[in-house]
Amino acid sequence: MAETKTLLKALAGEQQDVPPIWMMRQAGRYLPEYRATRAQAGDFLKLCYNPELATEVTLQPIRRYGFDAAILFADILLVPQALGADLWFVTGEGPRLSTVTTQADFDKLGPVSDIHEVLNPIYETVKLLSRELPGETTLIGFAGAPWTVATYMIAGRGTPDQGPAHLLRQENNALFEALLERITAATIEYLSMQIEAGAEVVKIFDSWAGSLKGDAFQKYALEPARVITAALKARHPNVPIIGFPREAGDKYIGFAKATGVDCVALDNSVSPEWAAANVLVDGCVQGNLASRHMVTGGQDLVDETRAIVKAFKGGAHIFNLGHGITPDADPANVQLMIDTVREG
Repeated sequence: MAETKTLLKALAGEQQDVPPIWMMRQAGRYLPEYRATRAQAGDFLKLCYNPELATEVTLQPIRRYGFDAAILFADILLVPQALGADLWFVTGEGPRLSTVTTQADFDKLGPVSDIHEVLNPIYETVKLLSRELPGETTLIGFAGAPWTVATYMIAGRGTPDQGPAHLLRQENNALFEALLERITAATIEYLSMQIEAGAEVVKIFDSWAGSLKGDAFQKYALEPARVITAALKARHPNVPIIGFPREAGDKYIGFAKATGVDCVALDNSVSPEWAAANVLVDGCVQGNLASRHMVTGGQDLVDETRAIVKAFKGGAHIFNLGHGITPDADPANVQLMIDTVREG
């Protein structure tokens, strides 16, 4: 069956007449069935850690739209929680964590070997999904990249400019790098266990890679991605890896070769024409429709979708958004996007 899955074909470098489609955050608040299941769970973290309900919300967009891939329903901040950080979500505001800004804070974190006790429900979700997904649907596992996860652990929340993490990087680089190394090691173990549980592809989300400039990008976005990829490839040589250094700009060029990832996911700050000329030449790309089209719809959505498909016709392409779908999106616009891609 694996040989017939369109997403795996793309990740193997195969050019296809119709690109496979999935969508970041495709299981989310824009869907009424998701909102109902989340209410049943009680809160977001309870939903993440309930294998039956997490499986259900992962399957919902597959049932509704027939995407070519399902992505595990979880959160990038489960890894810091598994390492011993306190994690909670504030309604309407997002995640909050206990901070790591001193050596004493770092020393409170647990060893990487202990993370699976917390994360076992996530692996159970992967196992359930691998049994329940349609045979043609690829199962994607994921984790946050070390830099992005570290920005939340240092600030205790999301920040507009990742300022606290940049400050720690400059003022106590030894502590900063020790934290990144701990997260990197945990990420390798976490993704490896997802693969053992049934994930066919894994994706590394570096949502804040774009705020790393110059050499810092090489050291703290590219190098951890390379280390994680090399470790996973050594254990699971046939499992493809998607890298997403969001807003990397011209640093998307050569990212696949430098890290070993099988596909580079693109945000919508770069044009598909530019990416086709500079990134597609190295292999599979994923992207990159602006999420706002899922809200506004109409002919602009159709035109931009067609332009992206046309730009990437010359190579292996996975159609996706440039970032996650937002809660205010119209489910009908998702169907319009899919129909536009598949009708050619």
